[in-house]
Amino acid sequence: MKPKIVVFTGAGISAESGIKTFRDSGGLWENYQIEQVATPEGWARNPKLVLDFYNQRRIQANNAEPNKGHLALVTLEEKYDVHIITQNVDNLHERAGSSKITHLHGELTKSRSSLEPSLIYDVRGNFLNMGDLCELGSQLRPHIVWFGEAVPEMSRAIDIMQNVDVFIVIGTSMQVYPAASLMDYVSNNTAIYVIDPDAPRVRTNNIEYITEKASLGVPKMVAQLLKKV
Repeated sequence: MKPKIVVFTGAGISAESGIKTFRDSGGLWENYQIEQVATPEGWARNPKLVLDFYNQRRIQANNAEPNKGHLALVTLEEKYDVHIITQNVDNLHERAGSSKITHLHGELTKSRSSLEPSLIYDVRGNFLNMGDLCELGSQLRPHIVWFGEAVPEMSRAIDIMQNVDVFIVIGTSMQVYPAASLMDYVSNNTAIYVIDPDAPRVRTNNIEYITEKASLGVPKMVAQLLKKV
């Protein structure tokens, strides 16, 4: 049986592929207030604005390419059972070739019924428009977990965190809950790697900090792990 690795990725790894985050502009996301485009209240007030906003995010993501950080994670699957849990809503991990991916905050490439959340559909192309309906006749909305909404995939993520040999954190501060609580499920015997330019330049107990961007730090860490098996 292959050793189990769980990789938890955040905005930092996607940013290197040119995908912006809402933190880039002091709380604004592409010049929009978060409350306008990433909350149920914003959707209720102006669904067309929300659809247009995510159409632009979808175009941006579809034009981006996986970087060396994404690609390096794929090679880990040669010797490890690799599970990726991501806060990112793009599909760069999928396009890089990783096989086991859980999206905590939803996916830009999918839409769902605004009436029945279990009805989920692929978005063909870049655009989701007013008048695009689910099979029950309700407007389709972005398949995104907005602020104030529950995180349905959290229970799955917790299940994945059981019996982990190596836990890797890439491009996230681990400050956003409930996702940040995943660290609570790591045992004392689990090796932990944190890859982030702002990580402290120290090594403590079973945590190794790599103070580099994902495109540089991930390939180095992967090479190190492949030598251990």
